[in-house]
Amino acid sequence: MNDHVYKIVELAGSSEQGIEHAVATAIARSAETIRNLRWFEVTEIRGHVEDGRIAHWQIGIKAGFTVE
Repeated sequence: MNDHVYKIVELAGSSEQGIEHAVATAIARSAETIRNLRWFEVTEIRGHVEDGRIAHWQIGIKAGFTVE
């Protein structure tokens, strides 16, 4: 069994489509520059309101990647 050491970063994402899409967007975009992403934890959920309607869902996540 391998022992792993993780570095943790905090990210934010947003989406007009919903919370799950906001998370997926944050992970996909960060994966372009961070290697070895392994897990995430949603730490915040909030939204942006315009004219009495939800305009954007916003999330905060912690993401872990293995240290090389």
